[in-house]
Amino acid sequence: EVRLFLGETEMFCDLLFYNIPNHCYVVIEIKTGKFKPDHLGQLAGYTATIDVTLKGEKDNPTIGLLVCKNKDEVLAKHVVNTMNVPLGISEYQLANLIPEKFKSKLPTIEELEDKGDTK
Repeated sequence: EVRLFLGETEMFCDLLFYNIPNHCYVVIEIKTGKFKPDHLGQLAGYTATIDVTLKGEKDNPTIGLLVCKNKDEVLAKHVVNTMNVPLGISEYQLANLIPEKFKSKLPTIEELEDKGDTK
């Protein structure tokens, strides 16, 4: 998490990088659920804040990337097209995040869910 300030407002973006070849900041916001249009508004707020507070004269505009569990492709495409800042949306799959050599040593999602059901 990266702490940002603009005016009297304090914000926290999930990840912030600087892309050297493209001379720009890249802010990444991670959501554990399905894409919602207001997520892009939040991300646009972060990119604007970074452009005002961190970006130098020779830097290109900040790029925002929203990573969410899943998305409605049609909705996401149309919402991104209405934004006037460089934003993108990507999905992740938890199964692909765990290296093969660890999968057999970890409980399955079903096993975890069953254990959470005890009262």
